[in-house]
Amino acid sequence: MDLSGQRGDRQVLVGGVPAVSAVFGDEKEIGEARDLVRDFLTSVQAEHGLPVSQRAMGMVQLAVSELVTNAHKHAPGPCLLTLRVEDGTIQASVWDSSTTLPLVLPTDPARVGQHGLEIVMALCQTFAVQREPVGKRITISVMLADDPDDPDENVAGRTAL
Repeated sequence: MDLSGQRGDRQVLVGGVPAVSAVFGDEKEIGEARDLVRDFLTSVQAEHGLPVSQRAMGMVQLAVSELVTNAHKHAPGPCLLTLRVEDGTIQASVWDSSTTLPLVLPTDPARVGQHGLEIVMALCQTFAVQREPVGKRITISVMLADDPDDPDENVAGRTAL
């Protein structure tokens, strides 16, 4: 996936803020959603000089994977994933066509399955669900780096000296 600007439908700068959006039509594309997160965050680090920890990279990939999976399971049609960097965080939102709001179940280690939102909420700083004129949008935020001033932090694509 090329995020260098040659695929204008994929990456935009909104008021100088790095952002990218993509539509995912079926469950086979959940891996592509994770790839988009990785490529976007790698680009944010390389082109904009923002630190992105390996931990943040993994957390956002997992959260996006869970959200896109839920969209495909519970809503007809495609879903829209939007990633944007704002105030040292990555904001990830997934829109789908279902008006049914997600149900966050209480923690139950004996329950098999249905832990996706529980996982997402544990990974994120913020979690919001918003009804849209058509469907709903779930938006999460994750810090890009735990401590960007810590020289020992393992930042994606960089090795601590």
